[in-house]
Amino acid sequence: MKRNSLSSFSVSLWLLFTAVMLQAVESAKGKYAHMLFNELFEDYSNALRPVEDTDKVLNVTLQITLSQIKDMDERNQILSAYLWIRQSWADDDFSEPVNTNVVLRYDGKITWDAPAITKSSCVVDVSYFPFDSQQCNLTFGSWTYNGNQVDIVNSLDSGDLSDFIEDVEWEIHGMPAVKNVITYGCCSEPYPDVTFTLILKRKSSFYIFNLLLPCILISFLAPLGFYLPADSGEKVSLGVTVLLALTVFQLMVAEIMPPSENVPLIGKYYIATMTMITASTALTIIIMNLHHCGSEAKPVPQWARVVILDYMSKIFFVYDVGENCTSPKREKEEEHKLEGDDGCEGRHKEVRSHLSNNRNDDCDLKEKLNGNLHKSYGVHGENVRETVNCCSCYKMLIKNIEYIANCVRDHKANRAKGIEWKKVAKVMDRFFMWIFFIMVFFMSVLIIGKAA
Repeated sequence: MKRNSLSSFSVSLWLLFTAVMLQAVESAKGKYAHMLFNELFEDYSNALRPVEDTDKVLNVTLQITLSQIKDMDERNQILSAYLWIRQSWADDDFSEPVNTNVVLRYDGKITWDAPAITKSSCVVDVSYFPFDSQQCNLTFGSWTYNGNQVDIVNSLDSGDLSDFIEDVEWEIHGMPAVKNVITYGCCSEPYPDVTFTLILKRKSSFYIFNLLLPCILISFLAPLGFYLPADSGEKVSLGVTVLLALTVFQLMVAEIMPPSENVPLIGKYYIATMTMITASTALTIIIMNLHHCGSEAKPVPQWARVVILDYMSKIFFVYDVGENCTSPKREKEEEHKLEGDDGCEGRHKEVRSHLSNNRNDDCDLKEKLNGNLHKSYGVHGENVRETVNCCSCYKMLIKNIEYIANCVRDHKANRAKGIEWKKVAKVMDRFFMWIFFIMVFFMSVLIIGKAA
């Protein structure tokens, strides 16, 4: 039992001694590290290049890690991004402490990882907005030292995108790096730099559902204005309303885009659609004037009868006012009506011919009346003369009937003229409706095809 107690006590004492020695070593290590740091950076000046010979070139290796795209301001053409800038160079002599966070290796290699929020100018080409791609250059070089003093070398052929946080608006398709050596007009020395080209592809889903698709749906309303009845009074109102709606969308796009000579693709679509709607509204006004041509208008020209009323009306299934392609009963009623009108006209002609014959045979009428009256009633010639004078009243009655018939005939002719002009207007409405539907369809396919 005593031997076991002595063994436990010796182990505890050894552990205590070991802990004290480790603490002393750590304390000495920190003390000597501080002394080493002070000795290395004694008389060090950060205003000088860290080289022994001023004629030597300091090689700096540059690496860029893209973390996130903060903002892409198309209107002001500024790209804001979160970057990690890693710079590495070698130094054999250290004399004074550096007030920056760097990693110092035993062989003298210095690595400086610095996070930064950069704002760089980016020439934005919005010709194919919202299906556009942009290339923004990030150039890193020295403003103070030329290439004979500091040489910058890219460590990789491209920027590091392994830690990139996906952006909601842009896709990253690469970040190649290229070293450039430029000689400016002010100086004869070369100035090297490393340029990282950030290749961006816009995600167009947001703009398709919020700017493009509503415009397409509104555009298809414009041709329907030709389908509205001319007497409804809403044809022009529909065109103006659609035009105002597209103007609002055009202003929204103009607020996003930079003031440039390059009109974006969606802007071209808006302009083309607004031009089409303006033309459709103007044509609607002209067609309404044709529709409301009345009896005072000239008859429909012969070429219009052949081209519009005979051929185009059949192509676009346009029938007379009140007709329908599925109402043969209506056609039969119209035929019977026309036959009835012809019968009335025939009877009217028969009466007129009979009256004209009687008008030329007044003498025969006098003799017949005189003979008949004398045989039947013993009436003398003077009374017969009075009876014949009644024929003049009958003639006046015939003239009045002819006047009424002519008025009815003229009224029917004027009414038929107005119906013909209404049919012409209806045919032109259908013609332009299909023309503008085809135009809207092809424009929509063209702009959606850019997304593929």
